[in-house]
Amino acid sequence: GIIQRDESPMEKGLSGLRGRDFELSDVFYFSKKGLEAIVEDEVTQRFSSEELVSWNLLTRTNVNFQYISLRLTMVWVLGVIVRYCILLPLRVTLAFIGISLLVIGTTLVGQLPDSSLKNWLSELVHLTCCRICVRSLSGTIHYHNKQYRPQKGGICVANHTSPIDVLILTTDGCYAMVGQVHGGLMGIIQRAMVKACPHVWFERSEMKDRHLVTKSRLKEHIADKKKLPILIFPEGTCINNTSVMMFKKGSFEIGGTIHPVAIKYNPQFGDAFWNSSKYNMVSYLLRMMTSWAIVCDVWYMPPMTREEGEDAVQFANRVKSAIAIQGGLTELPWDGGLKRAKVKDTLKEEQQKNYSKMIVGNGSVS
Repeated sequence: GIIQRDESPMEKGLSGLRGRDFELSDVFYFSKKGLEAIVEDEVTQRFSSEELVSWNLLTRTNVNFQYISLRLTMVWVLGVIVRYCILLPLRVTLAFIGISLLVIGTTLVGQLPDSSLKNWLSELVHLTCCRICVRSLSGTIHYHNKQYRPQKGGICVANHTSPIDVLILTTDGCYAMVGQVHGGLMGIIQRAMVKACPHVWFERSEMKDRHLVTKSRLKEHIADKKKLPILIFPEGTCINNTSVMMFKKGSFEIGGTIHPVAIKYNPQFGDAFWNSSKYNMVSYLLRMMTSWAIVCDVWYMPPMTREEGEDAVQFANRVKSAIAIQGGLTELPWDGGLKRAKVKDTLKEEQQKNYSKMIVGNGSVS
């Protein structure tokens, strides 16, 4: 971090204010916290690639690449030649093969009538093609606790770092996916996949459509114990592999068994985070295909169900905490939607009320 921050909660820092009147000098504490937030807040930095302590011959690990030594520069140039002239053509070829087979295979399987044979062929096509695509990124995946792998009729929720999270998980098992409708190449793939498997695509901009997805289509899906588990990323956006942000409550309101999964990438070999506000899909894939490799760990966790008296928000927070602890990620209460939207006035007012409570001593914030 840019600054050395006092991680103790604000209530503890203001404990000396309780039981006495507010003094003008007390404003320095709030000024200090405000300046810390301006210099480096805990939300904005989650939407940019994480920096590494040491350089791994990829310029993304330094804000500005600087000349260090002639020997190291020659090694870096040699690495560029290997990554762009040898690895990139091979990876592009594998990716083309994997995507082409996925589109063709799912389209052909989609022509078959519903039967156990169609389901088996659909899973075979998805697994095979996703494994080819992961190899096109030199992906190395370590799966832990396979006995907790999501089962049919359940909901799999995971933290979200990259669009390839889907490939990472589908390499080890098939899922029915829920996501936004895309255009271009991604749209072609989506339309082909939905013919062979009951994926759920919706328009994010239409709140009525999202409500329909949550309340009806997903409930109907999990009610059928023969259907594949649903894969959902409740954060709703990609976070930079360092933390887990607020889980949307929608996927926790429909009932059913939740199968948490924690995904953690090793940033020493390549940056898997997709900063969609800075890079389009083609630029993002080019950056990944010119990295050394994509290495990650996947932890399957024991299934969780909603407890009696627990609302959807509390259940979502409990699942989020479990994923953050397992993946060694920082747990944040903030909405990932702040990646593109401004802070709501209601959130600002809530913080102002919290500060006033701490000063006047009318209670602390849990």
